[in-house]
Amino acid sequence: MYTLIIGNKNYSSWSLRPWLALRATGIEFNEQKLGFFTEAFTRQVAAVSPAGLVPVLLDGDFAVWDSLAICEYVAEQHPDAALWPKDAKARARARSIVAQMHSGFTALRNTMPMNIEAHLPDIDVPEAAQQDIERVQAIWRDTRAKFGQGGPFLFGEFSIADAFYAPVVSRFTTYNVAATGAVRDYLDAVIALPAMQEWMRDAHAEATFVPEDEPYRTHR
Repeated sequence: MYTLIIGNKNYSSWSLRPWLALRATGIEFNEQKLGFFTEAFTRQVAAVSPAGLVPVLLDGDFAVWDSLAICEYVAEQHPDAALWPKDAKARARARSIVAQMHSGFTALRNTMPMNIEAHLPDIDVPEAAQQDIERVQAIWRDTRAKFGQGGPFLFGEFSIADAFYAPVVSRFTTYNVAATGAVRDYLDAVIALPAMQEWMRDAHAEATFVPEDEPYRTHR
């Protein structure tokens, strides 16, 4: 059975992605959570990943790190889970928007770090972050319109694309980003996903406050 090493559920957007992909598709794994900025985190992650970051997937004694690499590995190992769309063009589009999420939207990430437990509706949003928000929402609208038949997710059925945009869904909720129409429907679908609900419950239950991940608060 796999072991997925993750960070704090309240903050770790990179950990959420492969965790959600595994849990939502019923692939069994053991979860190992390490607190950010702790000695155990540094020691245990360094022992299995030269990157020194989470998430890390262990398949026996074989380690895969980076959220996208983990999702790709799991998708290849479990083709029946249909983690990528079956249609070639839909699959290519899914990989395109996942790659865009994986490497882009820096202003959004920096302005609105994932913080599931918090409610922060009144922060100042710089123009660059607002442009990222608008681009994300356009991706969701366009993808749903072109490929979203057959279900409530970006490509109808749940896929890696939804796992990658789930942290943005969380950010939009925390920071009360305005959403209507297809964007609102998609947000609601991701939030309602049982695996997402489980992650959010665990995030709310965490008692740890990590100042390094809290630009807007001094306590929970």
